[in-house]
Amino acid sequence: MSAIEILKQFNSCYLKIQAIAQDENWLLLIADKKIDPEAATHLGDVLHYLGEAMGCVEPLIDPD
Repeated sequence: MSAIEILKQFNSCYLKIQAIAQDENWLLLIADKKIDPEAATHLGDVLHYLGEAMGCVEPLIDPD
């Protein structure tokens, strides 16, 4: 897998996880305390670290 393919996969995952984090049902689960409120923190951490990983791969992408 090339660096650009890895970055595209990371980006795809990021967008899917971000959609979950903004989903009304997810937010209601947290608000209603049906799941551990820490889950929101963990999901935010996943987005943060995935973004950091993407930043590490981006310099390897050839601009041409």
